Amino acid sequence: MLFEKYLCLLRGGGDLATGVALRLHRAGFPVAVCELERPLTVRRTVALSTALTHPSGVVSVEGMTARRVKSFLELCDEAATGVIPVVVSPDLPTTDLLPRSVVVDARLLKRNPDTSLDDAPLVIALGPGYTAGRDCHVVVETLRGPDLGRVIVNGRAATDTGTPGTVGGHSTKRVLRAPADGEAQWVQKIGNRVSVGELLGHVGDTPVVSTLDGVIRGLVADGTPLELGTKIGDVDTQVGVLVNQISDKALAVGGGALEAVMTWVGRNASRV
Repeated sequence: MLFEKYLCLLRGGGDLATGVALRLHRAGFPVAVCELERPLTVRRTVALSTALTHPSGVVSVEGMTARRVKSFLELCDEAATGVIPVVVSPDLPTTDLLPRSVVVDARLLKRNPDTSLDDAPLVIALGPGYTAGRDCHVVVETLRGPDLGRVIVNGRAATDTGTPGTVGGHSTKRVLRAPADGEAQWVQKIGNRVSVGELLGHVGDTPVVSTLDGVIRGLVADGTPLELGTKIGDVDTQVGVLVNQISDKALAVGGGALEAVMTWVGRNASRV
């Protein structure tokens, strides 16, 4: 592993976080993930967080292997092998338990609840809600458009529009949201082709139907407790949808994060 001494710890293991992990992993960095016990990941076929809900505790995404681990003490040893450990932890481990060089806040929160410049020598945050130089060292733009993946070292990313990005010509309509509080239970699965009005499953006792003709690109895991309005799925109308391939957006954001890490490593090396 080329950069074995620079552990990159990701907070969140959803599809955009997985794009970051892929770029760092392929460049030779050890990577580890902290996640919620019940992730709200929609694109589970391309998300490292799925290691927490998969019966085997192991998933593979585009050649990366992620494995569920039980404690912070296992993270360093596992990450050093090239496997990406995923641990249940809403918080960062203490530095004594897990020395880290880079922290990436990949939770895609709309505001910063707890990320700090003191979390690591290099702290990167994805998307709006964070200010480079105050909350973190670097922000990576996540809004689709000409600045997607851009590294911001002073200031904020674009303000959250509240409207999902356009995929296959559709924006808000392609995104499924919980129609009630309750647990998700699906009769369809990711990759299935569905029609408008077709039953996908239920949240609690309330049915969830497809809003478009297309392919199910993502669904939260069965049994996930949800609140009204939470994003729970995604239907894609494009021809040849690849549900097992990391998106162009995730790769662009991952490229920005890798640029930030490599720039920081280069500066450190020049000081030795």
